[in-house]
Amino acid sequence: MSRNSGASRRSFLTASIPAVAGGLAILKLPAEALAQKSGVVPENPADLSVIDERKIWSKEYWAPKGSIKLNIFRKRVGAPQAGQSALPILILCHGSSLSSRTSYDLKWPGHEYSLMNKFATYGYDVWTLDFDGYGRSGSSGGNSDIASGVQDLKAAVDLIAKETGQQRYHLFGESSGALRAGALAMAAPERVNRLVFAATTYTGEGSPTLADRAKQTDFYRANARRPRDKAMIASIFTRDKDGTSEPGIAEAVAAMELPLGDSVPTGTYLDMTANMPINDPAKILAPVLMLRGEFDGNSTEIDLLNMYRKLPNNDKQYVTIPGAAHSLVYSWNRHQLWHTVKAFLEQPARLDSRKSAGVGSN
Repeated sequence: MSRNSGASRRSFLTASIPAVAGGLAILKLPAEALAQKSGVVPENPADLSVIDERKIWSKEYWAPKGSIKLNIFRKRVGAPQAGQSALPILILCHGSSLSSRTSYDLKWPGHEYSLMNKFATYGYDVWTLDFDGYGRSGSSGGNSDIASGVQDLKAAVDLIAKETGQQRYHLFGESSGALRAGALAMAAPERVNRLVFAATTYTGEGSPTLADRAKQTDFYRANARRPRDKAMIASIFTRDKDGTSEPGIAEAVAAMELPLGDSVPTGTYLDMTANMPINDPAKILAPVLMLRGEFDGNSTEIDLLNMYRKLPNNDKQYVTIPGAAHSLVYSWNRHQLWHTVKAFLEQPARLDSRKSAGVGSN
């Protein structure tokens, strides 16, 4: 070996660093900047066309939870048929202030915001439920905290198992819905296939939204329900960064949700201000996708990455949705959420795990 080989290698690496760093910087540029640099304007990648509801089959169910009944809703392409191959099941868990169908099957003429419709067309059997005290479900009179939500989900998956014969499901939860989904994954790991945390929070440290909400902790302790009006719904789209969602969406959400009631339970607000962390990442064994909006005030990236690194299953991903705030399903860039979640749910199986069975070995 040449005595100058070490010096030559150092010179090569030193010369290479600016090019590599420049490449990384370019990868971080937004699409508009890349278009300006290349002179080519890319086509809009978003398929936001409205899905024809006539192609979607749906059905409503009621699951017993003690003395009350929980409302469950299902959508897929085509009614289930005897002898038909089973479709993968995706359960959607709503957050603290809106019921399930407003969250995941929003009706806004001329606009497509239904996560249920989108994933039905992707080939999924999509289910959602109103938690205790929300929407069309009955109320036990409690505050519908995260622990209560786990019992709701257990009642729901029992019904889903009877209807489909399947025992494991993908779960997607946004905001406190993510905390509920994570808590179910801790309590019943045998029920969970892949798990998506959207707009979740871990310890809540550094969150401006939760710090402000904590000023009302005494009220949440003393009351099982809190008022919810148009102004409160509008704040969902403005409290982190105005302009991250389409104009008019607050009115569309309020028009669908407020006929179901002018109050919602306080339990998840109390948990998120006084009882964090709710999810113990070390006890979540499923593959996990964590999604956070760039401007989400319910969490900080540092806090969520601290949670992410503690997840024991290395089949995991962390993705930032650019230009989004707390509400990802209602954001301008919701098509990026659709794409990312679909890719994660359809992740090919690992091949190295087959080595123990002698498959594929040389």
